[in-house]
Amino acid sequence: MKTIDVRGGTNLGGVQPEIFAMPPGMAIRYDKPCAALTDLITGYHVYRSSGPESLGQVDRFLPGTANVRFTIDAGPVSVSIGRRTFADLPPATLYGPTGTALKAITNGGIMIGFGVSALAWSRLFRRSAGDYCNKIVPLGEAMGPIATGRFMDALRLAACDDEVAPALDTILCDLLGPPPAEAALIGQLSHMIGRDGSHDVATVAAELGITGHALRRISVRHFGFTPKMLLRRARFLRSFLRLFRTPGTVDYSLIDPSYFDMSHFLRDADTFLGMTPRRFMASSTPFLDASVRARAAVLGAATQVLHVPSTIAPIGSGTPAQGQRGDAAPRGTPAAPVSGTPAGSSPLPPGMIEAATIAAMASTSMPTMAAQEVTPLGLSDGDTPPAPDPD
Repeated sequence: MKTIDVRGGTNLGGVQPEIFAMPPGMAIRYDKPCAALTDLITGYHVYRSSGPESLGQVDRFLPGTANVRFTIDAGPVSVSIGRRTFADLPPATLYGPTGTALKAITNGGIMIGFGVSALAWSRLFRRSAGDYCNKIVPLGEAMGPIATGRFMDALRLAACDDEVAPALDTILCDLLGPPPAEAALIGQLSHMIGRDGSHDVATVAAELGITGHALRRISVRHFGFTPKMLLRRARFLRSFLRLFRTPGTVDYSLIDPSYFDMSHFLRDADTFLGMTPRRFMASSTPFLDASVRARAAVLGAATQVLHVPSTIAPIGSGTPAQGQRGDAAPRGTPAAPVSGTPAGSSPLPPGMIEAATIAAMASTSMPTMAAQEVTPLGLSDGDTPPAPDPD
C-alpha cells in the first residue's frame, strides 16, 4: 500500500463523509473490528499525510490505552511522552498506556494502528501492561518477530485502506490467547472508569467485591496504572473533551462537578497534558481534531480511555463481578450502593455523551516548546517505569 492508496472513511454504514474531512494532503480512517474482537480491540485507525506540508508535521494526542502502530511508505517519526522523546521509531511499535499527552513529529506517509483494551492485554502480551507505561518499544520485543512480520506483510500487501480492517481482524483472531480468569472484573472496572463522577479506590474495590490489593494488581497488570491514576485520567478526559475545540471562550463550567475548584482541574491538566487546556487547544492538533470527531462517530467514544465493553455488563445491571479465589473482599465489607439510571437521563454510553459536546474544530499554530530529553528507542524497554501514584 502506498500513500496515494489511502482515501479515508470507515467500514461502518451511515456515517457522513464530512466526518472524515481533513486539510489538503491528509486523510483519516476509523474502522470497527469484527464481532469477535469488539471488546478487545478499541478500533482501527489509518492516518495519511503527504506533500511538502507533511515534512516535520507536529501533532499532539491525548493520553490513553496501549496501541500497536505501523508506518508504511513513511519518513522518520519521533514521539515525545512528557519529557522523554523516542526518536527514529521502527515501522512496528507498541505504545504503552500513557499518563500524559504525546507530541508526534512525522514526515509524511501512512500510520496504521489499533487500540488494545485491558481485556485484550494479557491475551496478546506476556508482560504486565505496567511494564510499558509511558513507553514506546519495538513491537517485536513485546509480541515477537513472527507476529510482527505477519502484520507488516499483510499491511504492505493491502491494495488500499479498505483492506486494513479485514487483514488486522484475521491476524488478531489468530494471535489471541485465552481470556484471563478475572475478565469479568476487568470489564466491570472498565465501566467504572468510564462512568461520570469521582470515585475513590475503596468504593470501587467494594463494588467489585475484592480487596484494594487485588484491585491494584488487576489495574497495573491489565490497564498499566494504579486504579487511582485510571480514575483521575478518565475524569480529566471526560471534562477536557467537553472543552476541546468549543468555539469562543473556554467554558470551565463544563468540567466534572467533582473537581473542587479550577485549580484542582488545572493541576490535573498539568499532569495529563503537560500544560494548561487553553495552551493545548492552541497547539497543532490536526489529526487529534479529526480523530476525536471520527472516532466518536464510528466507535461511540471520542477517546480510547472512555471506551467501555459491550459484552460485559456493569455492576448493578444484574451481573455480579467474579474475582479470583483469594481476591474477595474481607467478610463484612459493605458494598457501595449502586443507583439505577435516573429517569430522563441519557441512555448513551459516557463516551458518546462526550462526543455530543464536541463542536467544530480548526487547527492553529504550534507553540515553541523547551528542549526535551531524547531516549534511544533500543534502551527504553529496560528503563524503570515512572513510580505509580499511591492508591
